[in-house]
Amino acid sequence: MSLRVLIAVTHLLGAGHLTRASALARAFARKGHATTLVSGGTPARAAVPESVTFVQLPPVRTVGTDFKTLLGEDLAPVDQAYFDKRRALLLETLEAARPDILITELFPFGRRVLADEFSALLDAARHMSPRPLVLSSIRDILVPSSKASRLAETHERVLRDYDAVLVHGDPTLAPLEASWPVDERIRPLIRYTGYVDENETPMPAVHRHGIIVSGGSSAAGLPLYRASLAAARTIADRPWRILVGRGVAEAEFLDLQASAPAHVTVERARPDFRALLSGAELSVSQAGYNTVVDLLRCGVPSILVPFEAGHETEQRLRAERLAALGLAEMVPEAELSVQSLEGAVRRGLARPPSPAPAIALDGAVRTVAAVENLVSSAPALHRKIDWSPLDRALDQAMDQGVPIRFWWRDDDAVADTPALDRLLGLARRYAAGIGLAAIPSGIEASLARRLAEEPKVFALVHGWSHADHASAGEKRAEFGPHRPLEHMATEAERALHVARESLGPRLLPVFVPPWNRISRDLVPRLSELGFRSLSTFTDRTSVQPVPGLVQVNTHVDPIDWHGTRSLADPALIVAALAGAVERRVAGKADAQEPIGFLTHHLVHDDVIWALCERLIARLAARGIGFLCPDACFTLETRSQLRSNGI
Repeated sequence: MSLRVLIAVTHLLGAGHLTRASALARAFARKGHATTLVSGGTPARAAVPESVTFVQLPPVRTVGTDFKTLLGEDLAPVDQAYFDKRRALLLETLEAARPDILITELFPFGRRVLADEFSALLDAARHMSPRPLVLSSIRDILVPSSKASRLAETHERVLRDYDAVLVHGDPTLAPLEASWPVDERIRPLIRYTGYVDENETPMPAVHRHGIIVSGGSSAAGLPLYRASLAAARTIADRPWRILVGRGVAEAEFLDLQASAPAHVTVERARPDFRALLSGAELSVSQAGYNTVVDLLRCGVPSILVPFEAGHETEQRLRAERLAALGLAEMVPEAELSVQSLEGAVRRGLARPPSPAPAIALDGAVRTVAAVENLVSSAPALHRKIDWSPLDRALDQAMDQGVPIRFWWRDDDAVADTPALDRLLGLARRYAAGIGLAAIPSGIEASLARRLAEEPKVFALVHGWSHADHASAGEKRAEFGPHRPLEHMATEAERALHVARESLGPRLLPVFVPPWNRISRDLVPRLSELGFRSLSTFTDRTSVQPVPGLVQVNTHVDPIDWHGTRSLADPALIVAALAGAVERRVAGKADAQEPIGFLTHHLVHDDVIWALCERLIARLAARGIGFLCPDACFTLETRSQLRSNGI
């Protein structure tokens, strides 16, 4: 499998975001995927191999932590014409690359100042055919907005535009919810990849001696460099090496060099930093993403002074997590002084090394594997499906003035689970109603709480316990002809009572027999037991099963139950949909009945989810939605009464 991958990144302060994106680009290229990396930040010496197409947008940057004011190459604030040039080149690159995979680094969890150009990119990708998988690539720790409205906007954008969120971290060290208030609706989209190491070559064991100080690539490390120089004057029995980021002005760098005692080397950051770090007895550094990966890879004892200016919390939280695991000592930036740093260094030198926890550091490789798995498990997004039979049937219905209505039933619900969350998130994106067939004996309180938040979702009564009572060799059934009628009637009545007690007004008195099989003798009893409707799976040959009982069936199931238990042949699914439309155009017995789409959220894989969304989106493009279940059964009651001349 060879994919076309486009990664869009803009770093504004340090180069960490570009470094991580470059590592991902290299990993994709190594696996033979045609990879394009688009950078919108200050040109940096990112290690991008020739096998990766590199595109530099007109760069923007910030000074300090003012992320609202973007500066151009001349360090003057950029105007709209400058943004227009960036956007035009970004869209040209998208069109030229025609990616199978589009990855936006940090957005929409950050880079709000660049939201317009990222939105333009996403809009263009959405209209491509085939549409690429769209992924967000984020680090382990984020800095959320203090405004609830902005958090909600981020989550809604993720649900609308993204297929997965790649979290480049390990929940052992920092689960995403430690820094970001994760909306449960997006949890099913989260994929932890482990930490992305820009240099995955293991370091040889060496004799450790001396202290190494590093402060990232920006000028934010200056206070740490100065405090380290002062502390080094009192700890002179070991060599010190201070590596100064290239974002520090030359005058500041020369001043640091001039004030260094003889046993301290002050030099610019070096490409062999990993080798130097692996030979150090102790590291003093900030707690940026790439620095921490280096520390974890080398296993060197560490003093962390997290960058916290401008209310930044990312590095502080990461340092706290490492300290809690016994992997570092933290000196808060506000407490940084010659005395506090000197004390921490002395303790670090005296502390025996502790065994490192099992934290995944092969994030680039895992990212590629995760993306390949997403693609291979979601061919509905990447192979052409012939929708023309359905399109022709819908065109015919429109030409003849026959209204076509759809409804959606999903079976086997008992609790608010990640799979249910994904189902309801998909429905919400398209304002679709769902009849959720819930198993009364297993209903948990979380289901009632969730349904209370979903005005277009109603529960139906899915048997009692979904237990198979069929004889050996016969098709499975809970309410089939294998049991005494009175036992089944008592159980069905109990099911309605328990479901009502659990779900209250979110329950409709609709009986959905498990496996869609029900004894003919039980059907006439349902209305006596309090049910008003019945739903199974088939085309009906009669308008109404019994007086007083409305039947609204389902007709299309996308799962290959007797084979792969994944997606059935898309051609057969399309044919079933087209046939259901054609029956209504022809005026068959069930012509007024909404077409029922049947799903089972608990067993869906990514292939089935993808097909469901493509179908729903295709119908939505024609102005055809999925009826809210309460309206669905009310409308069908009226139509069946009219068909009976009542």
